[in-house]
Amino acid sequence: MNNRAVITSDQESQSTAGCWQAELSLGLAKTVRGTVLKTCRHRGPLYVQKAFYPEGRELAHLYLLHPPGGMVSGDDLQISVTVADGAHALITTPGAGRVYRARPDRTLQQQGINLQLHPNSTLEWLPLENIIYPGAYTRLNMDVHLAEESHFIGWEITCLGLKASGQPFDSGEMDQRLQIFRKGRLKVRENLRLEEQQTVANATAGLAGHSVNALLVAGPFDDAESVEVLLDGVRAECDGIRRPALAAVSLNAEFLQVRYLGDCSEEARLLFTRCWHRIRPELLQRSGCEPRIWAT
Repeated sequence: MNNRAVITSDQESQSTAGCWQAELSLGLAKTVRGTVLKTCRHRGPLYVQKAFYPEGRELAHLYLLHPPGGMVSGDDLQISVTVADGAHALITTPGAGRVYRARPDRTLQQQGINLQLHPNSTLEWLPLENIIYPGAYTRLNMDVHLAEESHFIGWEITCLGLKASGQPFDSGEMDQRLQIFRKGRLKVRENLRLEEQQTVANATAGLAGHSVNALLVAGPFDDAESVEVLLDGVRAECDGIRRPALAAVSLNAEFLQVRYLGDCSEEARLLFTRCWHRIRPELLQRSGCEPRIWAT
């Protein structure tokens, strides 16, 4: 049996307006050689090169590449990942994603991610931050579908505006949604919508004027009692965050959620990495092994 990835591409996906309709479909499978990248089909500037195995052949590390580095008006990036029975994968990015200022016609900039986990599989979705430029008009959706005995750890770190450059996100719109389904039932739904006349950005019950909003989700944890010690450890990590940034952990049904609200994407990422080092052994029975690309 040939286990090499099947790679196809179509570079004619760029429209005359200079926008990209890009798609990437990945299929990971368990074989006698471990977890392999069985299929990799892409259209436009969105792809992975190969799988890496710093933890051994059972778990594949993949780096998601988007050469343009960001989305402009009319861009539509669609990513789908299927992890077959018994396969294990970690996916990250080599750099931050960007959603640039939209054209005056406010044409939408879209990204859709669909993750399918089959029984007894695991997926860690750990990209670097998304930077939403002032004047962007974007929709960012991610759906995660978990089968029986599959497990997921994922995070989203969103930077609103360019605060260090004195450019707050005071114009434009963003609609960001995360949904997690387990055996077909909706378990987690997070939705943040910022509109042109936004109040949630500065409201005390909203973002309280902070520019970085981040969420880590891990689960499912079916034994709530056994996760209490883990929660205490993650709370200790959150308590170490410097004010005025805020961080907290909760157990929502069978999913652990860590939230960060502050003004430093690096602080959010380092916090989530420390939490990941605590969560991973309990949920996936693996010690933390950071992707090599994070050290470059």
